[in-house]
Amino acid sequence: MQKAYINALYELICKDKNVISCLSDSGTDYDELIAREFPDQCLNFGISENNKVGVASGLAACGKIPFVYTTNAFLAYRSYEFIRDDICMQNRNVKLVGMGCGLSWSTLGPTHHTTEDISALKSIPNLTILSPASPLEVAKCVEKAYEVKGPVYIRIGMSNEKEIYEEDYKFEISKNIVIKDGKSATVFVTGSIISELQDAQEMLLKDGIELRIVNVNTIKPLDVKNIKEECEKQTKVFSLEEHNVIGGLGSSIADVIATNAINAKLIKIGLNDTFANGYGTYSEIKMMNGLDAKNIYEMIKKHM
Repeated sequence: MQKAYINALYELICKDKNVISCLSDSGTDYDELIAREFPDQCLNFGISENNKVGVASGLAACGKIPFVYTTNAFLAYRSYEFIRDDICMQNRNVKLVGMGCGLSWSTLGPTHHTTEDISALKSIPNLTILSPASPLEVAKCVEKAYEVKGPVYIRIGMSNEKEIYEEDYKFEISKNIVIKDGKSATVFVTGSIISELQDAQEMLLKDGIELRIVNVNTIKPLDVKNIKEECEKQTKVFSLEEHNVIGGLGSSIADVIATNAINAKLIKIGLNDTFANGYGTYSEIKMMNGLDAKNIYEMIKKHM
């Protein structure tokens, strides 16, 4: 996903001199190559995320389009007040890109995991929140974020995430995408955890359970129309997220169900009001916390 982001940003920098890449010593070799080619459009602020967000607001006030890129936990949590007051309260045209959403920073533990960012940020006015599921979707989110005149937050992974799309497709903000059709139950999912769900779906098929998988790539503004239609078709729906179930995607789905008096039971799958347990590889951390394909399979089968 990181490579997809940098490639998409490079295309924007090439065509628009106002696009600025803002880093915090978190770039890659690709970023260094871009900086050599476009030194005036690449700024490295070092480990100074709050300052960087504040400067990005000033750059936007001068007509620039800054893409603020850094470790997700440092951006969503450390810079929260600056995002709220300097970016969103002023409705500045700043794009915030957090790398390492969910449990991606596996070996560094819960201080670096980003499993509460959706709940922390979605209540801030004026902020569009995108949660791509694959490298191709990351590129499309970057392109759409550039078109939005206002604050956008994109949460991306960093662990060689699988591509879930077989071919190019049209991406629209606030438009959920049905990845797999099925009649047994609907699962709303966001982010790269969708690849684990796809593996679990194959296992469930052997038990005669056909899942309908809906990719929620826009957390805010939510595709309420689609969620309402999907929930009205089923008596039981699931939400899956690499995030705390409190305030995350599941809570947003629950709001739609309750507000529209829909007769569907929602089962939330994610971190249940806890920080992630253990240390290890990304795959190991997901397994330890019940977010690998086998555990997802068992959870859905249990409730079916």
